[in-house]
Amino acid sequence: MEWYWALALMLGLMFGLMGVGLPVAFTFLGVNLVGAWVFLGGEAGLAQLVRNSVGAVTSFSLTPIPLFVLMGEVLFHTGLAFRAIEAIERLIARLPGRLSVVSVLGGTTFAALSGSTIANTAMMGGVMLPEMLKRGYHPTLAMGPIMAVGGIAMLIPPSALAVMLGSLAGISIAQLLVGGILPGLVMAVCFLAYVMIRCRIDPGLAPLDEAPRAPDAWTRWKPFVRDVVPLFSIFAAVVGSMLAGWASPTESAAIGAVASVLATVCYRALTFAALRKSLIETARVSVVILFVLVASTTFAQILSFSGATSGALGLIRSLELSPLMLVLGMLAILLVLGCVIDQISMMMITLPFFMPLANAAGIDPVWLGVLMLVAMELGLLTPPFGLLLMVMQSVAPPPIQLRQIYAAAAPFVLIEIGVLALIVALPWLAVGLPRLMQ
Repeated sequence: MEWYWALALMLGLMFGLMGVGLPVAFTFLGVNLVGAWVFLGGEAGLAQLVRNSVGAVTSFSLTPIPLFVLMGEVLFHTGLAFRAIEAIERLIARLPGRLSVVSVLGGTTFAALSGSTIANTAMMGGVMLPEMLKRGYHPTLAMGPIMAVGGIAMLIPPSALAVMLGSLAGISIAQLLVGGILPGLVMAVCFLAYVMIRCRIDPGLAPLDEAPRAPDAWTRWKPFVRDVVPLFSIFAAVVGSMLAGWASPTESAAIGAVASVLATVCYRALTFAALRKSLIETARVSVVILFVLVASTTFAQILSFSGATSGALGLIRSLELSPLMLVLGMLAILLVLGCVIDQISMMMITLPFFMPLANAAGIDPVWLGVLMLVAMELGLLTPPFGLLLMVMQSVAPPPIQLRQIYAAAAPFVLIEIGVLALIVALPWLAVGLPRLMQ
């Protein structure tokens, strides 16, 4: 079979199964079964499929995924994340769009502790959105920052998707995790600047509200020192141990998970019910991710064995594109895919083609990995199927319409595209910190 027919069979079957609503993991499992039977030799191919699956899921580099997930789940279900947001709100006394600013700062804080985009948006939407709408904030300024900051959890460690990308692409997981810090912080600063500038230009978007007056400075700072600073020490331990070279990503994830549990014990917030819920959610999320990883690895192997990968790569190489043009083309493909499929599917479809091209062109893999994370983060906010748009719709009150959610996300999509362009122009934003580890 010619390579283009093999590629058409695999991709056509994949999009067909997705089109009928089959979950991503089962879609790729079905495609892999057909591919193994056709290209790997019938029953022998199916046996090889099983062996490949076992090898993929037993990789030690995947261990940080459940540990990072556990960090966020424990802090979420014990309520420590909510206390941190309340402390930040009390600290910010008087700013244009104060509660929107709190949403950005609180969401960035939780992103540095959880790594879950969905949990971040759901929590901030449930806590902040009703209060902002009640106080007269325009829906655009109320929902937009919450959705935008939710995606930062994909960049700032701990990030399970960054671990997954590093594992699938053969990129150093530690360097990829650290490489997302500066772009994530730049993005948060841009969100803050946009909110305050918009509120200065059009004060009607948000009332000028103030935090309750504290009798003295210590009363205002005490909740922050008590509820936020200790949690930031968890982030510092996770990232600092990797930057200093003292711990691998797996070891730093273990440090973070243990520190999160100990923090809940010290705050007397850990209950059996919260721990049970956290462990169940960690197992559920981790199993889904690992199942998809198994399917992704096998999918790439079948594409390679069928000749589809080498044929497509040969066609692209014949165009003789420069490394920059290759990167821009990859990002354009990801931005288009982000409108119609989820982030895990984007990785599974594109990595078998992107990484060989990047390696042949001498493109820095960490830089490319961070760019891919930002591009995939954009997919969370782009209609019609942006995941965080759907999460916001589920937590927003009934009067809020989907078109209002789209409108709220639009300015922040443009900001993220600007940050993506900035990282393309200034690669040190992505590779500066990782190079300190070498």
